[in-house]
Amino acid sequence: MSDLITLTIDGTAVSVPKGTLVVDAAKKIGNDIPVFCYHPKLEPVGMCRMCLVEIGLPVRDRATGELVLNADGTPQVNFGRTLQTGCTIVVSEGMVVRTNTQPVDEARESVIEFLLSSHPLDCPICDKGGECPLQNLTMAHGAGTTQMDYSLKLKMDKHVPLGELIYLDRERCIQCARCIRFQEEIVDDPVIRFHNRGRSLEIVTLSDPGFDSYWSGNTTDICPVGALTTSDFRFGARPWELIPVASISVHSPAGANLTFSTRREAKSGGRSVIKRVLPRQNENVNEIWIHDRDRFVHQFADAPDRLQKPLIRKNGQLVEAGWEEAIELVAHKLNGLGEKAAGLSGDRLSNEDLFLFQKFLRQGVKTPHLDLGNRTIMGGDVTAKVGISSGSNLGELGQGDAIVVVASDLHEEEPIWWLRVKQAAQRGATLVILSARPTRLDKFASHTIYYRPGEAVATTRQLLNAAKIAVETAEPDPIKTAADALINAQNLVAFYGAEGLTLAETDTIARLLGNLLLVKGEQPHAGRKNNGLIAVWPHNNTQGAWDMGIHPAFGPGYKALDIPGKDAAAIYAGVQSGEISALYVAGTDPIGDGLLADRGKLDFLVVQELFLTETAKLADVVLPAQSWAERDGTFTSGERRVQRYYPAIPPVGESREDWRILAQIGEKLGLGKTPFAASLVFKEVATAVPAYKGMDYRSLARVEEQWPIIGRSDLYYGGTAYDNKHGLGQQWAAAAEAAAVESFDTADTPTNQPDGIRLIRAAALFTPGTLINHAEVLAERLAKPTLWVNEADASHLQVADGYVVNVAVNGRAVPAIVQMNGKLLKGTAVLRGVPYFPGVVQLEVIGNR
Repeated sequence: MSDLITLTIDGTAVSVPKGTLVVDAAKKIGNDIPVFCYHPKLEPVGMCRMCLVEIGLPVRDRATGELVLNADGTPQVNFGRTLQTGCTIVVSEGMVVRTNTQPVDEARESVIEFLLSSHPLDCPICDKGGECPLQNLTMAHGAGTTQMDYSLKLKMDKHVPLGELIYLDRERCIQCARCIRFQEEIVDDPVIRFHNRGRSLEIVTLSDPGFDSYWSGNTTDICPVGALTTSDFRFGARPWELIPVASISVHSPAGANLTFSTRREAKSGGRSVIKRVLPRQNENVNEIWIHDRDRFVHQFADAPDRLQKPLIRKNGQLVEAGWEEAIELVAHKLNGLGEKAAGLSGDRLSNEDLFLFQKFLRQGVKTPHLDLGNRTIMGGDVTAKVGISSGSNLGELGQGDAIVVVASDLHEEEPIWWLRVKQAAQRGATLVILSARPTRLDKFASHTIYYRPGEAVATTRQLLNAAKIAVETAEPDPIKTAADALINAQNLVAFYGAEGLTLAETDTIARLLGNLLLVKGEQPHAGRKNNGLIAVWPHNNTQGAWDMGIHPAFGPGYKALDIPGKDAAAIYAGVQSGEISALYVAGTDPIGDGLLADRGKLDFLVVQELFLTETAKLADVVLPAQSWAERDGTFTSGERRVQRYYPAIPPVGESREDWRILAQIGEKLGLGKTPFAASLVFKEVATAVPAYKGMDYRSLARVEEQWPIIGRSDLYYGGTAYDNKHGLGQQWAAAAEAAAVESFDTADTPTNQPDGIRLIRAAALFTPGTLINHAEVLAERLAKPTLWVNEADASHLQVADGYVVNVAVNGRAVPAIVQMNGKLLKGTAVLRGVPYFPGVVQLEVIGNR
């Protein structure tokens, strides 16, 4: 039986999949049935009645079940006595829909008139003016006159703060409930709801603080009127003044697709500035949603304390200098140092930056010593072999599939992946979680296995061993049950993070999960579409840093080096001992991160940055870099999807692209001419990294039509999210897709299992940092240091809810607020909202009040 249903809409036949709603079927042939409450990502509710249509069904003979035909041989069609909602009716074979008859037109006029009876006519000052579905549909379907007396129009509160990020204009609300349904159905954050009834119906917040959700900004996108606005864009610009520019998140390891809305402003000296950030549709990545950090953190790009000119230390002070002087000085100081020099980079830099960073150090300075400045997780070489396969889409996982998450709180570390995994579980996928503590994802898990901090490797090894055993156990064993569910799944995706783990432990867990994907069943999971390993990287381009060879043991494309260099820990030790005399730092802050106490015995320190960080304050030369919003480049997500971003605003001051700075210094060291554009650097990347072969900026910009169709002139139901006109990116193939991969060595890893209460660090989406601290709108959302303990441990420590205690971490005292968490295992404590520290330590509380 065919999975397609054929129906007729206004005389045009259309075939659509079973289960399609009438309103979506009409969209397939360019017929935009007007809607307000309907949205294709939400369950249909039929509240607004704007989509009323006439629906007829073919008549069948009651005795035979055969179609009754007219004289001309066409099926007889029986239309219902009343109009029906196109957003709730599922298509059926032979259905006939009429969307342009007089009764339909009159119904639409009545709905519009009713809505406007309680709606302010303030379009000239409304934030939604120019991109407002109510405006558009009133022009298309509204009556020219009204029975309403303007003096009877309902007056309600305006500019009501639901939280510090979202404002509500109650007069403009048409009670479509899109915002409420999004928070309940999509992100499981039911923090707003309707209050009162009738014309007094209004939206209120239930949380303290108000509208406490990581996803609140999306409600302004899908609101069909100007009722909900963000605090940073409210009264900020008119939509027709804005120029959309495609970008990629500078934080998200999932590679969330963004659109910058930019405008030139006199108050900014005629510069273009970013007025707002909206989602850009990519159904393989973030669909049409972004979380609030990605939406608001862009403000750092225009921060007044951005570095604008090179700085050189003279007479003990950093003073402004010209580029030529700075470049000449750096090249002169580094020339001939060889292994006395080292380099540290961040993993927010682009692929182009990172590729030239390692080339500059290895071929220009001629040192093998380079690494990420703050590496928190290993396993990039494992994901290169058994990572999630090309063509994969987490949105396709469901019944019969399985997902395992180890040592990661996805809701805090990458909410996009949390959302995708949650939705897969809701579609029927088996979800297995291995964790030292409860997380928000547990609610959707089929199997949750808690371990004590320090036992993550052992527990993951037990899971792998259980998957290899075919025999049934005499007693029900949670690990065996979970392992069987994973190994028997049609598709298997494994996530792993670094919560409570050392670098060595993350490497072992990556290999254990790699072997789980290689366990022989009918066919190993590794190498097949919608199967594979995903590392929960800390930043947007950690995967790209691995691919580009930012590692002491291998170069671009994971090519092993004959003589490995020093890793970050050895470099820091060398700085203190004097073995390393010169250090080049790009996009990372080891002193600010507590990895270096000072510049040690360095003779020369270069820092390439956006801001005068703690490390930059001690540098001999500081080179101002451009932010990602000011240039083009590529990032590679944790799903190994290479994606392109574009320049949106002009550079701040005299700042330059990171890759260009490195190339210009490298030119002085004999590396050849500086490339003209980032696209030429990427061309070199595609030659040096086998997995990137065949990619270029043009191929990364390719697009294809996605469903739902959004972002067109009628703003049908996608809200103000943009359709993707600038590229969906390309996933590079894991090694297992082309050939069999040998199992990984998983030798025992030393673990720290201290006596007493074991303390681990938990990530928070809004953990303070250099970039997010410059987003003033997020100031109230920044995570405060918090110590979670259960009641029994709190009693032992003689602390209670709200106490402020000093927690000893790596030789320093961290003040934190005590918060009871009855779901924690006894003997487990969690410190949240603080900088990264690895592994497990014994909880030591120094005083309390």
